[in-house]
Amino acid sequence: MNAITPISYLDTLNPAQRRAVIHGVASNFASPLLVIAGAGSGKTNTLAHRVAHLMVSGVDPRRILLMTFSRRAATEMARRVERIARKVLGDGAGVLADALTWAGTFHGIGARLLRDYADQIGLDPAFTIHDREDAADQMNLVRHELGFSKTEARFPTKGTCLSIYSRCVNAEMPIEDVLGRSFPWCVAWVAELRDLFAAYVEAKQSQNVLDYDDLLLYWAQVMADPDLAADIGGRFDHVMVDEYQDTNRLQSSILLAMKPGGHGLTVVGDDAQSIYSFRAATIRNILDFPAAFSPPAEVITLDQNYRSTSAILAAANGVIDLAAERFTKNLWTDRAAGAAPQLVHVRDEADQARFIAERVLENREAGSTLKQQAVLFRASHHSGPLEVELTRRNIPFVKFGGLKFLDAAHIKDVLALLRFVENPRDRVAGFRILQLLPGVGPTSAQRVLDHIAQASDAIGALHDAPAPPRAGDDWQGFQTAVADLRSGGCGWPAEIERARLWYEPHLERIHEDASTRQADLVQLEQIAGGYPSRERFLTELTLDPPDATSDQAGVPLLDEDYLILSTIHSAKGQEWKSVFVMNVVDGCIPIDLGAGSTDEIEEERRLLYVAMTRAKDDLHLVVPQRFFTHGQSSTGDRHVYANRTRFIPNGLLGHFERCAWPRIATADAGRTPSNGPRIDVRARMRGMWR
Repeated sequence: MNAITPISYLDTLNPAQRRAVIHGVASNFASPLLVIAGAGSGKTNTLAHRVAHLMVSGVDPRRILLMTFSRRAATEMARRVERIARKVLGDGAGVLADALTWAGTFHGIGARLLRDYADQIGLDPAFTIHDREDAADQMNLVRHELGFSKTEARFPTKGTCLSIYSRCVNAEMPIEDVLGRSFPWCVAWVAELRDLFAAYVEAKQSQNVLDYDDLLLYWAQVMADPDLAADIGGRFDHVMVDEYQDTNRLQSSILLAMKPGGHGLTVVGDDAQSIYSFRAATIRNILDFPAAFSPPAEVITLDQNYRSTSAILAAANGVIDLAAERFTKNLWTDRAAGAAPQLVHVRDEADQARFIAERVLENREAGSTLKQQAVLFRASHHSGPLEVELTRRNIPFVKFGGLKFLDAAHIKDVLALLRFVENPRDRVAGFRILQLLPGVGPTSAQRVLDHIAQASDAIGALHDAPAPPRAGDDWQGFQTAVADLRSGGCGWPAEIERARLWYEPHLERIHEDASTRQADLVQLEQIAGGYPSRERFLTELTLDPPDATSDQAGVPLLDEDYLILSTIHSAKGQEWKSVFVMNVVDGCIPIDLGAGSTDEIEEERRLLYVAMTRAKDDLHLVVPQRFFTHGQSSTGDRHVYANRTRFIPNGLLGHFERCAWPRIATADAGRTPSNGPRIDVRARMRGMWR
């Protein structure tokens, strides 16, 4: 390894981070590198320093490809790179950072490359992109046309069909294997699903639309051509991937095809935080990465944690140490031990909600803001009783992992209009927007879209199309709005205001809470102002939508401070001073549906590890003793007793402070003594630990 030279702007890095940053730069030959970055180990800072160090060392930033899992992460990375480079280059750093143009998500980079190479692969570069809901609607249209919506036996729903298709594509698995492993109740429909997927592909191609999966699938197909693969790979001297443990087999195939020898390839991630198998992500990508090259890739481990106390890390290390397969690392910190994480036993879900609410308020009185605290849960519906309790106590909160901003009906309506203007052959967008008009149903909408599909000039055909009989003056207003937006005369982003003005009368007619939804449309306009064109806006917003900040559509008006509620999946990458993890029992963690195969159990273990490592100072794992189940056909309503999660066996209990809630109060001095206790509270408390 090259000797580490004294470079002042790298002085803030620890030795392992520094080795990762300078790897292969001095020799101008960077062999493949895997950085195993433990939770809270400064992963983003290390990756940003590596990019900046490459640029400072003379690498053309236009020849650096940086792929993250959100556009916001890529933007933040570029800001950090500029700050670091500015320490060396002064004001010239901004020019370099602006030239870091190939930073984005896998899907976003894929969309750009497909447009660049469209003429060489038989693709119209003006394609539009369907989000998941639009793709499911398109699947449903084809499903209906093939008669599968009227089968004698129940055919899989549109969402299930899309999930099967997506898993086949992203996991690079035959449909028989996907059905057998993940959708066993659909195995009888394999022939019909093949026909459905073939027709779905043909429908998308005829409409010049791509879905999420196509962006990777088409890219992978391009990389199967040796000349195109060499050309694309040759555009970049360095390729860096963040969160590599979250990639699927298709993404790994693309990456290895771009840099088959590994030269200039750096991937960063943590196998212990691989928790997205439901998206077809596979932990095998990061575990098998070193052996994909000869000689094997160098592995550098970042195990110094800058987030949590040593007591929290000891408990988290204990949980993950029991994993069946992993890269060996033991997180450590210079921070003091702090309080041991608590295992809090409560009677039921109602007491769990009351305990969390009470402790959150106690922390607030002690100086912790609500925003510095978070409540995490395995599934979104687990937080229901807590939300009721928080509302009762007037504790404001926001929830992540529920409805997304772009899933709101009124937002999708406006985006559908813009997509239809961008690509009038997009039948999903066309169906949605036409049926907003009074008197226009599916049959009338289909006649208009069929008329457009048969014409070479789609917009001209729209104006020639027979008016739906019951649309009235709204038909003319729709045609005018489409013509105005298509002409580009309004300019961007003023076009979205034109779309909103057309839509608002329909909004007021369709929705009772129109005024609240109008505020969301104004927010959408503000978001649009950050994009240079309608095409970029539609592409990037579809690929990387903003999260909702509650289960309401759009961003609610909140107090200046509010508690965070989040699924564990949505909490990954975040940190809070105090963290409460709900329902740390078998059946919830691991969730019943994730307790089948060994791989599923191991991912559930990693989920608990991710939840625990979000905490900086205080960690509470709450263990309800029983749950109330409703409507069980055989047993009716009843209490079901739960066991502490199997991921905290007796051998790990020494890492935790164990307690029960509510606390046992001493008798008031003024109470009248009795002949004896009506219940043996002490025996009950002892029983809670058995």
